Amino acid sequence: MLDWNELHPYNAVHVVRVPTALDPPRLREAIQTTLEGLGLSNLSVDHEGGACQYGGGPVVSELTMIDDGSGSSLAAEIERQLNTPFPRGKSFDPFRFFVAPGQASFSLGLAYFHPIADAESVVWVLKRLVDSYRAAAAGVSSETVDLSSCGSDSAILRHPSVVVRQIAALPAFIRILRTSCRPRYRDADDLRNGFTNFVLEAASLGWIRTAGKSWGVTLNDLFLALLLHALAPLAADRRQARRRKIAAGCIVNIRKDLGVKRGTFGLFLGSFMVAHEVPEGIGLKELAAAIALQTARIKARQLYLTTPAQLAFASLALRFFSTRRKRSFYQKHCPLWGGITNMNLNTHWEEQAQGGPLDYLRAVSTGPVTPLVLSVTTVGERVNVGLSYRSTVFSAEEIRQVQSHLVDGVARLANLA
Repeated sequence: MLDWNELHPYNAVHVVRVPTALDPPRLREAIQTTLEGLGLSNLSVDHEGGACQYGGGPVVSELTMIDDGSGSSLAAEIERQLNTPFPRGKSFDPFRFFVAPGQASFSLGLAYFHPIADAESVVWVLKRLVDSYRAAAAGVSSETVDLSSCGSDSAILRHPSVVVRQIAALPAFIRILRTSCRPRYRDADDLRNGFTNFVLEAASLGWIRTAGKSWGVTLNDLFLALLLHALAPLAADRRQARRRKIAAGCIVNIRKDLGVKRGTFGLFLGSFMVAHEVPEGIGLKELAAAIALQTARIKARQLYLTTPAQLAFASLALRFFSTRRKRSFYQKHCPLWGGITNMNLNTHWEEQAQGGPLDYLRAVSTGPVTPLVLSVTTVGERVNVGLSYRSTVFSAEEIRQVQSHLVDGVARLANLA
């Protein structure tokens, strides 16, 4: 992912709505106390070797105040944070904060340098920060965090048998690449991310759960099917072409697979790809069942654990490419249309009745690989969806169409309830 950041600001953003009034000086103190106490400051990155190290000491992270706390202003700030790179060539704090005041609550945003942390790590830090703020904690926190995994991709070393299975699955993977159509990048040098978001309320979440249980598929399978169904109208030309499938990716939390202990801060993510022709008139049930067959094979072989090896191979190849060829490498060889990162916040942070967040939203940079990413977050009894996209691939109107198809697809599941 450090290589991705060389081509494209590879950031992610979390926003939590805190159920108490805003006190900016106290918030700044909580940020400083939490990050310094956990040792998460003064990051140095070895871009050649891929390792990183926290030096500790004073925190100099930004805190931007948003005057207008409306949803549109918040989305605009999230988009700005996704497109603003972190500094290179020196030590820096890999976090930026922004805040939007509300009535008896406020939204606290954290933008972070994605190569050093996954979503679970950031939720863990934000929870401690909010706890510190609500308790008006003074002094440096005594709580520690394990930073030993910073910059370390150990999945392959711990699971060498997965490499054998990956080699065996390589022909099928190549078939996906060679039969999937490519989205069109109007300008390979246009790296900008657009962003929007929407909410699926409790009724919609209930429909999704009912459909998943009735059809025997996971919620993640169902979201992948919804995404492919929503993207299909934008790739209508593929039906007359040799490459007729639409490919989508999925990010996987691999902490349990690796036996990572709780409280370890770092990046523990794998990924996989599915593809389908999505013929005109196909029902969501049939599509979800086909996706479930693919994901079941991937999970059985733990192929998502090979992501570090794939990234290492790509990194080696990219060393010999010019900057422009690097930017087009993934567009040419990895024909993804979109991807999903899915997280259930309820398993990491208590609900509102126990002092938990009022709301939570995530956004992830598309990077150079995937031109559209759905960041799906279940919080309480609703689902918040952040939708980031490469504006050189999708227009704002096309993204509105995708969102409309997603919402309509979920609404059609009401018949199962």
